[in-house]
Amino acid sequence: MWSSRKPLVFLALLATASAASAQRPRGHLFIVGGGTQSDSLVVRFVELAGGRDHARIAVVPMASGDAQASGDEKAAQLRDFGADAFVLLVTRAQAESAATARRLDNVTGIWFTGGDQTRLAPVLLGTPTLAAMHARYRAGAVVGGTSAGAAVISDSMLTGNQHPAGDTLGYYGDEYPTIARGVIEIVPGLGFLSGVIVDQHFVRRERLNRLLAVVLERPTLLGAGIDESTALEIGPDGTWTVRGAGAVVVYDARRAHLTALGRPLGAVDVRLHLLPAGTAFDPLSGRVSLPR
Repeated sequence: MWSSRKPLVFLALLATASAASAQRPRGHLFIVGGGTQSDSLVVRFVELAGGRDHARIAVVPMASGDAQASGDEKAAQLRDFGADAFVLLVTRAQAESAATARRLDNVTGIWFTGGDQTRLAPVLLGTPTLAAMHARYRAGAVVGGTSAGAAVISDSMLTGNQHPAGDTLGYYGDEYPTIARGVIEIVPGLGFLSGVIVDQHFVRRERLNRLLAVVLERPTLLGAGIDESTALEIGPDGTWTVRGAGAVVVYDARRAHLTALGRPLGAVDVRLHLLPAGTAFDPLSGRVSLPR
């Protein structure tokens, strides 16, 4: 019975991919796992936005506790590499206005700063400003972010909360102490990436248990754990490329066999990929091309 299920799952994935390809955005995603960003990562983001003297980038800093300073710092960095960058710091009421949405006309890049993703997502979800961002992405703009700005990219978002409450920073050895159902809080993200859930600071902060629990509870989602100083670049064709100093860990339970609800969480045939910089990955087929 189990062996006959695998072809059906694969055919369903192909059908989903075929439908998605007809409306696939023309832009790139550039998702950084936090930490220090090398000049090469910043340059790559500017290149994807059109390059020196052509890139026009909106910096969206509402995740930060000091949003204006965070936005100003990132915009200045982008200008150093030849981009025309401005800060889009708005309230929920402003995000709901058409005038704010029009500020995104003709931008070629959108960058979400770090901080706390639960500050950012509620400001934008369901607003004309977020709709304008999606329109720019569909038209070819690059959308990226770091840390909290990485977590918001997908349509399912980690908040950092767990049940029962406990350490979530990942420095003290007692974070995410179990792999079980109903432990990790997931809420809607901004929806630029479907079928994937993103975790950040992944290796540095030992978040393997967290992402594994999420993926086993939601096996249709790929888990992408992005380490610090590392970027996951996703092209219009859906191919993933890893850039930077670290690696991306991928959990794939789409073809796994899971224990039934009400039983202790368990699984067999979960695939794990450790993708260093220079790796290309096709999320549909699972095919990996490691650097040589």
